[in-house]
Amino acid sequence: MPTISGSLDTPLPPHADTVARAIQERVAATPDKLAFASPGPNDDWSLTYTWRQAGDEMTKFGAGLIALGLQPADRVAIASNTRTEWILADGGVMLAGGANTTIYPSTAEDDFGYIMTDSGARFLVAEDAKQAGKALSQRDQLPDLVKIILIDGEGDGDFVLSWNTVKELGAKHLADAPNAIDERVAQLTSESLATMIYTSGTTGRPKGVQLPHRCWVFEGASIDQMKILTPDDVHFLWLPLAHSFGKVLIAAAYQVGMPTYCDGRVPKLIENLPKVQPTVMAGVPRIYEKIYQGANAKAKAGGGAKAKIFDWAFTTSADIKAKQRAGQSAGAFAGLKMTLAEKLVFSKIKALTGGRVRLFVSGSAALNGDVARWFDAAGLPILEGYGLTENSAAACVVRPEDIVFGKVGSPLPGTQVMIAEDGEVLLRGPHVMQGYWNLPQANAEALLPDGWLATGDIGVLDEAGRLKITDRKKDLVKTSGGKYIAPGQIAAQFKVISSLASNLVVVANDRNYATALVSLDPEALEKFGADKGLTGDFATLSQTAEVRAAIQADIDTLNAQLNRWETIKKFTILDRDLSEEAGELTASLKVKRKVVEEHFAEQLEAMYA
Repeated sequence: MPTISGSLDTPLPPHADTVARAIQERVAATPDKLAFASPGPNDDWSLTYTWRQAGDEMTKFGAGLIALGLQPADRVAIASNTRTEWILADGGVMLAGGANTTIYPSTAEDDFGYIMTDSGARFLVAEDAKQAGKALSQRDQLPDLVKIILIDGEGDGDFVLSWNTVKELGAKHLADAPNAIDERVAQLTSESLATMIYTSGTTGRPKGVQLPHRCWVFEGASIDQMKILTPDDVHFLWLPLAHSFGKVLIAAAYQVGMPTYCDGRVPKLIENLPKVQPTVMAGVPRIYEKIYQGANAKAKAGGGAKAKIFDWAFTTSADIKAKQRAGQSAGAFAGLKMTLAEKLVFSKIKALTGGRVRLFVSGSAALNGDVARWFDAAGLPILEGYGLTENSAAACVVRPEDIVFGKVGSPLPGTQVMIAEDGEVLLRGPHVMQGYWNLPQANAEALLPDGWLATGDIGVLDEAGRLKITDRKKDLVKTSGGKYIAPGQIAAQFKVISSLASNLVVVANDRNYATALVSLDPEALEKFGADKGLTGDFATLSQTAEVRAAIQADIDTLNAQLNRWETIKKFTILDRDLSEEAGELTASLKVKRKVVEEHFAEQLEAMYA
């Protein structure tokens, strides 16, 4: 097997050297094409911007920041859910020569203040009074903060300004200095700081990742080179824009020019898809797992002929596609079988996604291969990708013409992947960060000689140079018997097996056997209770004998797939789901293992008593 894959010399499409110039070039190239859309007052998606209109908004906002005293490389923090104004604010910051510090709107006040102080942010773009309040409550501890700008709200006209006020200031500034924005754009280089993203911090304080302009324009051009996205696509964006996964999709939009429909309200996701009718959408594995679990649970509940037809359709399609990809004959009636499966089953599933999706993209965590096969069988292929905040989100991705399951695909054009002697995945390319903000020791550990980035992930390359991630280097745990266990892989397997589970946290480090904490999906638990005639709130239902028996059956199925030393000997069902608010999940729904083990230390110790 190869230990290195990809090339740094792959030719890329023509592209700008900075995000600011990428914005200007996109506006000039397709000024009258739709750029962004947002839900109107009645969720009718009536708020739209052409590229010219979006460029005008960004230009006025950027000029307003300059009028307020923004200097080149000054940090502007944005604390907001995903919405078009987030993108316009970020674009305005780029055009004004500043750098964006992203803050998740769910960030607690303590970390909020830490990020503002550590980054030296001079301005804060806050979605509403709640986000602004996190800064106002500790204003005396934020000496660098000059102004707060509200997306929603009027402010006080002094320290807190409204969105429109800043735009009006920008229009006036441009009337007096028409070249103000162009002069700032001209000063930028590919190494100018564009974005500071603070890592989700599954352990310890979040670290500020410095991503210069070259990172984003490279990602946009590399994605363009693969033709995964096209100008004719309709892109639905709900991912947090404070996360690199969300932000790289905007970099791709500047390069490719497809329209993006924005709404970060996750509960509205299923409702929005038929309205928007997207052709592409990116998401984290949990979204796809929930669709998979929900559809299968509904089919089984129907029972009888419907359940049999459902299972037949997926089994038949998966078998036919596997044979076709292997270059084998799928049989004389393959076409007829696929037509029947489409009519009876797949068309109904596709209708739930709007009926036009040609591909999904999955990233941020491992996607179970069985889930990927299921979607592929339905004609909704998921391209799994891999990357870190430290390399601007994307390093590898499965190609539409080379669908594989359980792997994260080949390196992006212009990217190299190497497997170190200890199995760690190393990355190299123009998308690698400048370093962590003010953390020289962390930089020495992550940024290796010859431009390699140490990812902290363990993986292997197959004969075709495609990467498979096996686990996090730091998340591998060793039993007291000396056996290594990969908790992330086990959890991914279990969430596909169990229709009730939301998360599985495997514990085994320095213990003589593995145990697990199981959190339940609220919607699945409610339906399970109704089907079984059970009553009570989440805490009550979660501890019933019926739920215990169902989870035990799922654990038994899981254990049958594991090595003996990996099997779960005991488990505890939690009386609530893990949550971002409690600090147990990151904004991209990754489990913060250390926090969970601290919060449920008593339950864990009881399983080893």
